[in-house]
Amino acid sequence: MDVLAFRKEGIYCIPGKFYIDPWLPVDYALITHGHSDHARVGMKKYLCHHHSVLILKSRLGANISIQSVAYQEPIQINGVKVSFHPAGHILGSAQIRMEYKGKIVVVSGDYKLQDDHLSTAFEPVKCHEFVTESTFGLPIYQWPSIAQLNKQLQDWVLQNKSYGKTSVFIGYSLGKAQRILQAIGDSSATYVHYSIHKMNQAYLEVGIPLADYQLVDFREDVKFLDQQVVILPPALLDTNIIKKIPNMAYAMCSGWMAVRGARRWRSADAGFAMSDHADWKDLLLAVRSCEAEKVFVTHGKTAVFAKYLNELGIAAEEVKTAFSNDDEETQLMEGMEE
Repeated sequence: MDVLAFRKEGIYCIPGKFYIDPWLPVDYALITHGHSDHARVGMKKYLCHHHSVLILKSRLGANISIQSVAYQEPIQINGVKVSFHPAGHILGSAQIRMEYKGKIVVVSGDYKLQDDHLSTAFEPVKCHEFVTESTFGLPIYQWPSIAQLNKQLQDWVLQNKSYGKTSVFIGYSLGKAQRILQAIGDSSATYVHYSIHKMNQAYLEVGIPLADYQLVDFREDVKFLDQQVVILPPALLDTNIIKKIPNMAYAMCSGWMAVRGARRWRSADAGFAMSDHADWKDLLLAVRSCEAEKVFVTHGKTAVFAKYLNELGIAAEEVKTAFSNDDEETQLMEGMEE
């Protein structure tokens, strides 16, 4: 008995008659999180976690038809018991659990097992079938601890100050920018672009505190940024805005920075392996912890990861999706954003 089908519109729950993170317009879309490759315009009705509502309205339109639920709050959709469970990816991110006639299927969306204290920590969900991402599904991708990573960022800021440099961090405005802000903390005056400030409001609205920061208007003279800390979205790379910042050294914050050549390709002054996705060991841990009989591997290093799971004795199948076209980490590498 199949619960899921992989259609041109996206991942479809057959008995429930709804889609999960569809990439084409459908009647009913369950959304795992607010990044643009998972939450798209054009759906007649959306269902998400409470913490994703403000994000989706900000990005998709204030008048969208949207309903939200808490984590572990079961609802019935056409006879399917549905619940959202923490994915640890970004604010409001969720794994979607579906139970129908005794069969349990979980679509994980994007997830990470490291707890950044900005999103609800990942929760393993036992199931018969598990749909996993594999963005960083190669053994080369191993993240430092969050404490180690935060210290790397702080040390780089101190080093730049000793050289009379302004520290500019490039990170996605939803998820990554907030982690950078928390890593720097109150040790230095921190300034952010409007797109980041707008996403910060979603965190503050649901009671998640952020370190102090100031919004900077790049239409004005920004000489006051000299030797301060600035956080910008990747869309501003190679633009006149970033060129206005005095005495700039800039760092890329992305899982791709675990490979030294990626930093050189972007001509960055520094690169930090900060990712909101699971690394290789945590992908394996997540798959093992759900105890699924069958694993579907989507977006990322699908062939490699599926092959390795099969070699471990875990039945796995590669599934082609449209998620990778717009992935946040890929956007950072390409210097793009939505």
